[in-house]
Amino acid sequence: MNISYKKLWKLLIDRDMKKKDLAEKANISSYTLSKLNKGNNITTDVLVRICIALDCTFDDIMEVVDGDNKESN
Repeated sequence: MNISYKKLWKLLIDRDMKKKDLAEKANISSYTLSKLNKGNNITTDVLVRICIALDCTFDDIMEVVDGDNKESN
């Protein structure tokens, strides 16, 4: 099971926000943003802070994807 945060990045674009704005508003580090960008697991606490900062739900910022369907770069 893998997590994709593409919805989060789309939401930021839709709201005309930069990643650093989110980091400040949600009080998360650039390291955590990097982990999100790579699709790594992060704590529920961080997800809650992001959702509070963006007034959204988990479903708005992440989705579970099948590990066999990973995009190759």
